[in-house]
Amino acid sequence: MPNERYVYILLSEEKWWNRLCGRNRNSSQMHAFVRRSRVGPLRAQKLLFYVNKPVMQIRGVADFIERLVGDYKELWDAHGDETCFKTFDEYVVFLRGRTTATFIRFTNFRELTDPVSMEIISEVLGVLRMPAMGKYLNRETANQLII
Repeated sequence: MPNERYVYILLSEEKWWNRLCGRNRNSSQMHAFVRRSRVGPLRAQKLLFYVNKPVMQIRGVADFIERLVGDYKELWDAHGDETCFKTFDEYVVFLRGRTTATFIRFTNFRELTDPVSMEIISEVLGVLRMPAMGKYLNRETANQLII
């Protein structure tokens, strides 16, 4: 049973994906992926990053650390420097007026040299589109995608 939630697929817009990659190239160790809702992994070992339209590919992988949910200001004060946002104001605009945010913290982020296309994802997962909330995968299924 522990392998049933081995990987969690996070969905990202291309703009934020590009920022994350740029931030990683500047050698930051810890990262935080921000969500507007409480959705995200509670238990997982790995994260896969799926970039939405028009890209529609899994483009990265990382080691999951934790999910933090709470007051947007407190989370920013504690972990804002781990996000892809340049300023607090940009972060606030992203939240669209929400006062609660979710930070999904991870480390060992890397871009895949061979991104996984939606065609392969559909074949392996049996889905026509990626669920907006993300998706847990077991170890076996994850290995089919990224090997």
